Amino acid sequence: MNIFYEEDGAFKVGTILTDSTTSLQVESTHGKRSKIKAANVLLRFAQPGLSEFMAQAEGIAADIDVEFLWECCPPDEFGFDTLSSEYFGHAPNPVEAAGALIRLHSSPMHFYKKGKGRYKAAPPEALKSALASAEKKRLQAALQARYTGELTAFTLPPEFAGKLPYLLYKPDRNTLEVKALEAACAATHLSAAHLLQRCGALPSTQDYHLQRFLFENFPHGTGFPEITVDAHPELPLAEDTAFSIDDATTTEIDDALSVRQLANGNWRIGVHIAAPALGIAPGSAGDAIAAQRLSTVYMPGDKITMLPDNVVQVFTLSADNVCPSLSMYLEVDAATLAVIGTESRIERIHIAANLRHDTLEPLFNEGTLAAGKLDYSFAPELTLLWNFAQKLEAARGKSADNSTQQVDYNFYVENDHVTITTRQRGSPIDKVVSELMIFVNSEWGRLLAENNAAGIYRTQSNGKVKMSTVPAPHQGLGVAQYLWSSSPLRRYVDFINQRQIISLVRGEAPVYAKNDTTLFTVMRDFDAAYTLYNEFQRNMERYWCLRWIQQEQVAREALSPTLSRDAGAGANEPLRGLLVDALVLRENLVKLTRIPLVGRIPSLPELPPNTRVTLEIGDIDLLDLNFHARFVAAVEAVEATA
Repeated sequence: MNIFYEEDGAFKVGTILTDSTTSLQVESTHGKRSKIKAANVLLRFAQPGLSEFMAQAEGIAADIDVEFLWECCPPDEFGFDTLSSEYFGHAPNPVEAAGALIRLHSSPMHFYKKGKGRYKAAPPEALKSALASAEKKRLQAALQARYTGELTAFTLPPEFAGKLPYLLYKPDRNTLEVKALEAACAATHLSAAHLLQRCGALPSTQDYHLQRFLFENFPHGTGFPEITVDAHPELPLAEDTAFSIDDATTTEIDDALSVRQLANGNWRIGVHIAAPALGIAPGSAGDAIAAQRLSTVYMPGDKITMLPDNVVQVFTLSADNVCPSLSMYLEVDAATLAVIGTESRIERIHIAANLRHDTLEPLFNEGTLAAGKLDYSFAPELTLLWNFAQKLEAARGKSADNSTQQVDYNFYVENDHVTITTRQRGSPIDKVVSELMIFVNSEWGRLLAENNAAGIYRTQSNGKVKMSTVPAPHQGLGVAQYLWSSSPLRRYVDFINQRQIISLVRGEAPVYAKNDTTLFTVMRDFDAAYTLYNEFQRNMERYWCLRWIQQEQVAREALSPTLSRDAGAGANEPLRGLLVDALVLRENLVKLTRIPLVGRIPSLPELPPNTRVTLEIGDIDLLDLNFHARFVAAVEAVEATA
């Protein structure tokens, strides 16, 4: 005797070996023996055989019209044997009964299971809703399959056009588009960005990185609402004139310098800081904008300013303009260049010139200073400031040689072409500006501390730099306290601190009291935003480093279309790519010597740090910001065999 039974939600057949009251031991068609409960047995039959029984039952089930079967159902709960009789019009044989049961079980939308072999017909409205849902899922599955097929063929589905940012930067895995994209990525072994690039969906690799940053940090765009500010023409006009020193692309000019000899022979050196805090009141529309952005965002070839351009233009220290300024004047001994005293003022200052690094550095450098060449504008003033800056550096306990080996890189992007230049940190231009800014930031920090006024400081202890509302030493700079206050057009922390300084200079109560929650909020938000902005700048600089390599490769191929092979290379060796010099940092990590690009070279042999090597650049991935390179030789080895 054979049985048809249910186990773990599936229907099975077996031959009875032993039969007790509550359980049976059966053998399957494959010879497997198992013990089942008697309650799970639905039918007993002698013929046909096990294999034929299931095949015939499934065939009958396939031929049953489920809609007609549903219409045959009684309104109440029923057993499958009862419905089988109703459907077939006669007492069903075991195969027919099993077929009806299989059909009932396979249509859960039409029939609700109430127990083993027992069901209840779904109410009409519930069935209609379930069928509509099933049809919707079928259509969605078909649509998803179409999306996947088109993407796999590197064709962008038209429906994707307006959803690219969400697909790339914030994918919702519950959507058809993302499911299709993930399936296509799995089929093509490409990332979402690389696949969409192959589909022509990315305007450019640069745009991909920029739009990611904007999507995450500027969801409402980078535009500004219209606001107006007061330029404060009633401020007293300073008797001195000033000049600034900035990079060629700088438009938010925060600081300028002035030099004048006093009647007593001493020098008066002025440090003049743009004063947007004079025209932007706490809680105003302009303040809300600055508090939201917190800092200007920099990237090669572009920037996103903290303040609207019309506000920047009112306060930036641009040439041939009289600008509001928070100034600190230093009286400096003519013989020793020691600081005798300082005075802070709120005034208007005439900016005589905006000196730019690219044109000033060839004239004002250690070589021209040593040679006594003073044939350029502001040469006497710059020479005095250079000598004074060295005194300030020594007063901080810093060696004049500390930073001579460090190099700053400047990126200039024009018409999609990048130029990367270097400037040695600690050069006269760099030192004059940095030392005077360190001095005024330290002095204004001391001013707030001595007057028990709140401020936001930068501190460093045991190598760890952090922000604090409590003045503390900055060990790296060698000062007792350090306040960020010299870049109020570009950093909201400086802007907040400037308000406090202006209050003290005017003899008024500080805008922010001790333990004001605003200061802690600004400090927390600024730290987070500044970290994000700096990471984005580093990523974009890496991007343009890779673009620079591509430019060099194109230029090399234009000069020599037939590339030479490595000496001793076999005839089947691939042609050589661009060769670059790099410096080993540690293990297989290197830095290219001409640009600030760092990467890992798996083929690099074990070499000591600071070894100069030659690399052959291979594939460059502008989406992943990565490159492949092959070790060619250590520079010393090349020179030894030359």
